[in-house]
Parts: sequence; structure tokens; C-alpha cells
Amino acid sequence: MKTIGIIPARYASTRFPGKPLHPIAGKPLIQHVVERCREASALADVIVATDDERIAKVAAEFCTVEMTCGDHSTGTDRIAEVAARLDCGAVVNVQGDEPLIAPAVIDAVASALVDAEMTTAATAVNNISDLEDSNAVKVVVSATGRALYFSRRTIPFLRDLSEESPSQQLTAFSFLKHLGIYGYRRETLQRLVGFAPSPLEQAERLEQLRALENDIAIAVCKVDYDAIGVDVPEDVQRVEALLAKQNE
Repeated sequence: MKTIGIIPARYASTRFPGKPLHPIAGKPLIQHVVERCREASALADVIVATDDERIAKVAAEFCTVEMTCGDHSTGTDRIAEVAARLDCGAVVNVQGDEPLIAPAVIDAVASALVDAEMTTAATAVNNISDLEDSNAVKVVVSATGRALYFSRRTIPFLRDLSEESPSQQLTAFSFLKHLGIYGYRRETLQRLVGFAPSPLEQAERLEQLRALENDIAIAVCKVDYDAIGVDVPEDVQRVEALLAKQNE
């Protein structure tokens, strides 16, 4: 199955305007993401999907660019527009603000599409801050590796340990943190964006719940990787330090 990586990129950002073009270790942030995607063996091509001419001009120097309309409310809608005109069987939505994304994670999510119509990734929660952080989304999975639910709250609730400290709970149970990368079979993606925002999605502000509420199963790949994104300008220095360490 031909699988293409699509990186949605927009210029407007409340906390970090122009983020995709911000230089990190001498390259635009978006270029680092593209290069990581190209190291993944499961992708036939990598495309940047954007509605901004500034991003398109820069990205065209190192990868394929697809222009999209400017009124998409989510990155999923943006990649769906591009996927609709591609000759492929599946796509992987790679976040444009993760310059350190591991190619092995991309490969895992892409490869799982052989047996699933939608896929994502999760990693073990190893610190208390993630356990209690509503921005670190948790996921619980079935015995066959399908997502049962995603939440900004800590799930599952450990009833017998509810009076214990978070550190004790973390030791007692293997919590999973969701990573924001998704794989879709092409027809599944088109079906998904055709659904209206669902009640659980609106309650948690988590797009992936729209899939579960509409009976689209999501295979969860457990990986040994923790997402390190660039959300605000202060994150740049930290990422540059990690890149320098990797290149030593």
C-alpha cells in the first residue's frame, strides 16, 4: 500500500506566529520534520500542506508542497483535502512542530495500516508531570491494541489506589500517553472528515474521539519515544541542544 506522509503547516499561531519557518540549528523547523520523515522507510513521499505562500515558498526548496484552502479548522481537514487528490492508499499525518520525530515511530504508524484503517502511537508515562498534565493526553487500549478511549484526565482511575500519591500510582500501573501522529487509509480519512464534530470530541477537545464515536477503530502502536515539540519560542533552545547532542 502506497503511503504518503503529509505535514500540515500554518503560519498563524497564537503562541508562536511563523513557527514552521523559524530557524532551528540553521534550518527552518519544517525542514527538520521533512528530513525526519524521509528517514522513514514506509513513506513513498513527503508533502507539506499549507495555505500560506511564505511557507510554500520555503518548503518548495526541499520537498513537495500542496496548497490548501485557508478555512480549515484542523490539520486533519487540511491533509484530507490534499489526500483527496493523491494517488495513494494511505497517509500519515505528521505534526509540523516536532523536529525530533523518530522515523521509527512514523514507520510503526504507517506499517500498522496493513491491518487497521486508522492508527496512532502512544508511549509509557514516565513522570508525574505528564500524569497530571491535561495537555498530555492519556489513552487506554484493548487487549488487541485498539484504542478504547482518549482523555485529558488521567485514565484509568485507580480506585484502590485513589488515596495514594501520583508517584505510587505511576509505579503501580502502566499509563500510556498519546502521541499526536496519525495514520489513515485514504478512504477512512475522507469518511472521518465528513462527520460533524462529536459530543465527546467537543467535551475533551480531542479530534480522535470523533473517530471512536463513529465506530472507526484506532490501532495504537506502543513506542519507546516521547514527543518533543516546539510550542513557544522558548522551546527552540531546548530542541537545538538536543539536536546538538544527537549529532555528537
